[in-house]
Amino acid sequence: MAVKVDTVIIDPEQTSRELIVNYLSNIEDINITHQFNDILSAQDYIFESRPPLIIVDITKKTNISLDIISKISTSIKNCKIIVLSYDMDSNIVIKALRAGAREFLIKPLIEKDFTEAVNKLKDLIQGNINDTARCKVITTFSNKGGIGKTSIAVNLAMEIANITKEKVALVDLNMQMGDITTFLNLDPSFDTSYVINNLDRIDETFLLTTLEQYNKTSLYVLADPPDIEQAEIITSEDIATLINILRNVFSYIVIDTTSSFDSKTITALDNSDIILLVSTINLPSIRNCQRCFDLFKKLGYPKDKIKLVINRYMEKDDIKIEDVEEVLDHKVFFKIPNNYYVIIGAINKGIPVCDQEPNSNLCKSFRQLAELLSDNYSHNNKNAIQPNKRETGLGFLDIFKKKGD
Repeated sequence: MAVKVDTVIIDPEQTSRELIVNYLSNIEDINITHQFNDILSAQDYIFESRPPLIIVDITKKTNISLDIISKISTSIKNCKIIVLSYDMDSNIVIKALRAGAREFLIKPLIEKDFTEAVNKLKDLIQGNINDTARCKVITTFSNKGGIGKTSIAVNLAMEIANITKEKVALVDLNMQMGDITTFLNLDPSFDTSYVINNLDRIDETFLLTTLEQYNKTSLYVLADPPDIEQAEIITSEDIATLINILRNVFSYIVIDTTSSFDSKTITALDNSDIILLVSTINLPSIRNCQRCFDLFKKLGYPKDKIKLVINRYMEKDDIKIEDVEEVLDHKVFFKIPNNYYVIIGAINKGIPVCDQEPNSNLCKSFRQLAELLSDNYSHNNKNAIQPNKRETGLGFLDIFKKKGD
């Protein structure tokens, strides 16, 4: 039997308190220990009883409330705080998160959102889940430039955020020529080097206020360092630590890497749950994929960790999907259609593809890929690779067969 989670409700409105009590009555293992109409009158009780869950409205006396919340989160490390407010100003949200709130919900409350927030924190308190275990790290990689892996990373991360509503971190580890901020038209105040230089003070609040939130979504972007000198002092150990820390806050991490097999990139690949190996269907790209698979084998990566993604796919390509699979001895996981005008239009505007052309084949493709890789995937794979009829006389396979003779 699970331990009951003692919960304190602080809300100046009686009808709102009653609504919260009603919503909580439908959630198992919640024990309401006390209700207050003012955080000032609640603070003595909180510091004495140290409840693991607090639900507090900060609409009135906002600054005083945030100051007390900060003191609570500092003094009671295991306390989870849900902040409620009629004020949805982004500055208030940021201040609440900085003060130590784990969730910020707008009033009037929507039962589904409220229940999800409470259940998530309840499970954390009871030890049923931890953020690290829940997080999935996905890295896009190709050892050949110009393949489109950054476009895939950006649009995949955006669609995972849209589909799951979970917090998603998009991390640019292309330390010298990263383009993620360009693709999303962002000018972030902080970058990877800043976060790494402050590893000793990182917590959820720090990360959510340091990473650049994209357009009020659940996507947060960590940019590459602006100077080469800053990038050079970042070590492989720093990268590993950064990923582990991000795992504690985000449900998904999507990493875009450089196209070289340097120690930092390999560290990112080592610490990934899934590697999307991106290729196009042409001879140089397939040769490069072979080299990647050879290295991945030497690194001891399990075969199912590598997901082969064909970008800019055209049905009438001379080289067929099954030819690629035979040469690489690896199934193609997903194919993204070739649509130059849609992708270049989105890039030039600095917006995701689905914001540019929501009805395009590219948008549908990125959404399907996100569904496949997200934990709430619940449909059959409509984009499963369908085998084409093999044509005879194709020289592509002969080239690779001769190489192995």
